[in-house]
Amino acid sequence: MQLKYSVFPLGAVLIWAGNTVVSKMSAGLIEPAAISFYRWLLAGLILTPFLLKPVWRQRRTIQPHLPKILVLALLGMVLYQSLAYFAAATSSATSMGMIASLMPLLTLLLSSLFLREPPTWGTLIGGVLSLLGLMILIGKGHPMQLFEHGVVFGDILMLLATVAYALYGVLLRKWALPIASWHLLYLQIWIAVVLLFPPFLLAPYSPVTAANLPLLLYAAIAASIISQILWMNGVAHLGASHATVFMNLFPIFTVIIAVAALGESVHSYHAIGGGITLVGVLLAQMLKQRIVRPAV
Repeated sequence: MQLKYSVFPLGAVLIWAGNTVVSKMSAGLIEPAAISFYRWLLAGLILTPFLLKPVWRQRRTIQPHLPKILVLALLGMVLYQSLAYFAAATSSATSMGMIASLMPLLTLLLSSLFLREPPTWGTLIGGVLSLLGLMILIGKGHPMQLFEHGVVFGDILMLLATVAYALYGVLLRKWALPIASWHLLYLQIWIAVVLLFPPFLLAPYSPVTAANLPLLLYAAIAASIISQILWMNGVAHLGASHATVFMNLFPIFTVIIAVAALGESVHSYHAIGGGITLVGVLLAQMLKQRIVRPAV
């Protein structure tokens, strides 16, 4: 691994962590349906001068794959970020970041289901540990109280958002569409704009203001475009497996930014639950031995 290229995935993960905090900051300043719609609309408008013509030239190649692209847009652009914005109303940015750190593990679990990849001991042990850590985190240090007092609704929404994005990654790999990465991203953005338009119309009126404009710009430009440039460069230079390792820094970056920008407190259950969850994710990535050995 060439150290100088590590700045690409590191920068992307840092931006995504910052976007989790931005999601929390947006709560109360702009309706979730509004920022979801405005974000992708602005990103699409920015990319149009560069991508509209090449995408149009590929329309015959793209057309048969539109149903799959619609599903990808629904999972990755609509459900993931929209649920995160709704989650921010009741969940802390620290908890959101730690729950999102489950994404690599969930990707492995879903890969076993959809890609028929044999489960590994890392997936099993890491899954059990991460579930325990998640129960400690969501139960605020008292996992058994989940069954007595329930959970923070925002934490459940963030977990659903993370599952949606993990499934997005698995289907992206399963389908392996013959479309360039930037072209595929551009198509998903505009499909997301169309899907998000009805909820935007039905939601309470929420205009762009001086207070929420910086948050919208960060989400549309930094989190939607710049992070993609950095991540694609990281994967190109380091390979997907090495770049993905940097995702383990996501919860750590999120906590640091949340404490600095929002003054959130880090409690013992954050450290214990988040730590156990992160160990589980790491084990899932490191222990590759299959539970069931293939027949010889």
